[in-house]
Amino acid sequence: MKENLLGKNPEELKAVAVECGLKPFVGRQLSEWLYQKRVSSFGQMTNISNSAKEILAEKYSIGAAAPSGRAVSADGTVKYLFPVECGGEKSAVEAVVIPEDDRRTLCVSSQAGCKMGCRFCMTGRQGWHGNLSPADVLGQFLGVDDPLTLTNAVFMGMGEPLDNYDTLSRVLEVLTADWGFGWSPKRITVSTIGVMPVLRRFLDEQRCHLAVSLHNPFPEERAQMMPVQKAFDEKDIISLIKQYDFTGQRRVSFEYTMFGGWNDSKRHADALIRLLRGLECRVNLIRFHKIPDFPYDSSSPEVMEAFKSRLNNNGITCTIRASRGEDILAACGMLAGKHDPQ
Repeated sequence: MKENLLGKNPEELKAVAVECGLKPFVGRQLSEWLYQKRVSSFGQMTNISNSAKEILAEKYSIGAAAPSGRAVSADGTVKYLFPVECGGEKSAVEAVVIPEDDRRTLCVSSQAGCKMGCRFCMTGRQGWHGNLSPADVLGQFLGVDDPLTLTNAVFMGMGEPLDNYDTLSRVLEVLTADWGFGWSPKRITVSTIGVMPVLRRFLDEQRCHLAVSLHNPFPEERAQMMPVQKAFDEKDIISLIKQYDFTGQRRVSFEYTMFGGWNDSKRHADALIRLLRGLECRVNLIRFHKIPDFPYDSSSPEVMEAFKSRLNNNGITCTIRASRGEDILAACGMLAGKHDPQ
């Protein structure tokens, strides 16, 4: 199997060029084509000779697979299906582009499936099929329509990003380095259920925004929906986060999916206020998107508004996230890598 170039830094690309008997400056050219012009094939690299491209193509591939499917929502959200290979097995992941005003946000997948087993998530229900490589993740940035117009990225697609931290770290380096995409870290949000102690590494090493999937302030109730609560207690997660400064450019938010009659009472709101008190943060309320064989429905809009007001009135910034792409199974918790786009 050919080695992928996507994900390599300039020094590694220089080494590739020299190994192939080419001048070292070809490595710099490769870096520019991959990360600044974001091409997906050697043929698009117009300032590299055909003979050099042939030599490179014998041992290397770009690593960006074209999407095998595409679906468009009535609200303009676009979902893409990308083929990947994990441990020699073929699989597929989904990425979603969400347009809004002058923003164009890519929701990125980091794993094929997920180990965390959250009961309300379609990705978690399918189990875990493997970690994505840096090329698999960066290929999602290259494979969508008009990739140069992307403004933001959220690692909220399939998988748990901190469970594939080596890939995540390399991808974030490419996204934020001057030689890479050159993005500010504040354009990127990484979502996690709170994998300890990898969470500490992330907080020490990265400057991107953090989003934590919380969903219930009571540990015993959270464990009913999120088995990972038994391994990574929410109180320990929040205690760790409180050791870091979120008063500057880096932000922390908590994702709170609303289930009617399960986590949407005043009792839950008050417990959440107590849990987060003293932390500069935001709570994003998310309408639950119904999936098969699951007993709960979403909380009503009236209940969600009351919950939001109770948090805001007690000093916790709270918003209700607009639902996008539900008609094409692209909304929160609905990605499964199995759709058949038109």
